[in-house]
Amino acid sequence: MKVNRREFLKLTATTAGALLVPSGAALAEEAPTFPLHKMVGETPTICCFCGVGCGAIVSAEGGRVLNLEGDPDHPINQGSLCSKGLALAQINTVDGEINRHRLQTVKYRASGSSQWEEKDWDWALETIARRIKDTREGSFLEQDGEGRTVNRVEAIASLGGAALDNEECSLLSKAMRALGLVYIEHQARI
Repeated sequence: MKVNRREFLKLTATTAGALLVPSGAALAEEAPTFPLHKMVGETPTICCFCGVGCGAIVSAEGGRVLNLEGDPDHPINQGSLCSKGLALAQINTVDGEINRHRLQTVKYRASGSSQWEEKDWDWALETIARRIKDTREGSFLEQDGEGRTVNRVEAIASLGGAALDNEECSLLSKAMRALGLVYIEHQARI
């Protein structure tokens, strides 16, 4: 039997279509879903690497991640994760051990110093808050050069990270606007 190119393509498309169309019986029965993470004590979470908000299931023991997989019951990703999402477990642990590259304490380098000092969180938060307050008070503009009321701060800028979801970006934007910032940006890498 001699088949020309057009007939070959038609035959290939028909065969592929027939293989892809499920049978009526398969359409009639719906596959049951089993929320296994609820039965074995795993924790559902949201991936923090971009603003999509894919669901993941994390199984941890003693502060170490044992398993990470996409959540099949999550409406956004339905069980799939991208390569960044699959690396989510490496935020804190790598191969079951605490990630040695992840900082666990606050590091501070004083102006002009070449050495890093270890500080506690209370000191770090108080220092950041004090510096924001001092900078805001020292650079707050009530009026522009033409006498118009502007009430803004041009000496501080905010750059949101790709790990923030939409809700966190909204809260960050509101907080920065409440301080009077005008330079507010977000870098999303979706």
